[in-house]
Amino acid sequence: MSLPQAIDRCTPEEYLRREYDAVERHQYYRGEVFAMSGGSPAHSLIIANVIRELGLRLKGKPCRVYDSNLRVRVPRTTLYTYPDATVACGPLQFDTLDKRQETILNPTLVVEALSPTTEAWDRGGKFESYRQIESLREYVLVASQQALIETYFRQAGGTWIYSAAGERGSIVPFNSLGIELPLAEVYDGVDFPAQSPDQPAF
Repeated sequence: MSLPQAIDRCTPEEYLRREYDAVERHQYYRGEVFAMSGGSPAHSLIIANVIRELGLRLKGKPCRVYDSNLRVRVPRTTLYTYPDATVACGPLQFDTLDKRQETILNPTLVVEALSPTTEAWDRGGKFESYRQIESLREYVLVASQQALIETYFRQAGGTWIYSAAGERGSIVPFNSLGIELPLAEVYDGVDFPAQSPDQPAF
């Protein structure tokens, strides 16, 4: 499934110029500009938890975690987007079109928190674009309406291995970084809209 209806068309250079001064953020894909929707309190808390826990575990490692203010570009598909969380290992490689150096080309791991309005895009067209980034080793989808973390890890031959964790006490390995996150830490303090009997409470 593709993005919602575009609100404008322009060149990448024009998109960046407008984005520098924009109050709201936008994605860019194949010449079209798309407004980004806001997140729920659960969505925001989950990402805050992810960033905190990743940051703690990456201390002393050559990798840094960034929030959604960091833009990522996929040159092969023209996508400009703002992942919910990004980890880059080693020096950042900046998009040469972005004179302010607010856009990188070499994420190692990308995290997207799912919502009903963005899930199809995150699983479909966006992941298809992300797979074109040579540096990307892992793609992480975090549900915001239930306790579930899905990871896609790129193998040496280019295939992607899928795994999911949704059970109480689960430990989620982030193989690209050599670290693990307890599922309970990611969902710490999160109140889900409606819990089913078999859904763990955090």
